Amino acid sequence: MKLYVTPKSPYARMARLMVIEKGLAARVEIVRAQTRTPESPYFKINPSGRVPYLVRDDGVGMEESVLICAYLDHLEGNPQFDPPADNANWEYRRLEALARSFMDGLAVWGRQLVGPENERSATIIAHEQARGARMADLWEREVRSPLLSGALNMVQITLVCALQMEKRIPELDWRTGHPNLCAREAELAKRPSLIQTDPAEPV
Repeated sequence: MKLYVTPKSPYARMARLMVIEKGLAARVEIVRAQTRTPESPYFKINPSGRVPYLVRDDGVGMEESVLICAYLDHLEGNPQFDPPADNANWEYRRLEALARSFMDGLAVWGRQLVGPENERSATIIAHEQARGARMADLWEREVRSPLLSGALNMVQITLVCALQMEKRIPELDWRTGHPNLCAREAELAKRPSLIQTDPAEPV
């Protein structure tokens, strides 16, 4: 299989984390996609141009990080990252959605910083910066949930990938005044999969 990624995409990073956590490096080739180059050959592989994108062994392509992570988790018949089946299911899904909302806003902010400075929108950047600050305040409380301190799950993966976008958005300051969030991020950051997929490093 081939997993198409870009080094700074937090969504692609989630899929790369899953490959490592599930021990699938021998089955999944990581390929760096050219997503911002006109007429990129990648657009013939994935017309949307988004990452991550997984081309399965049967040649069928799959887009969207949550879908790809679930597929990789189930690939060898031993899923570890399914949502809980008991009453914790809705709380798990609620927190996963909050983590994805945090990431989505930061991704918009990050995309503003990629292009030429004269094409950036100060309005959009200010909006996402304010949203990021509110979400950091929210997560300082939510991070106390048992779902954030137990075995690694998709809530934690999504949240830490969002938080570590600070490495590509210098103005993102979620650490100040958030000791609980800092402590949990520091623990997660020790995992080999987080170290190997550091957004500051090339793919």
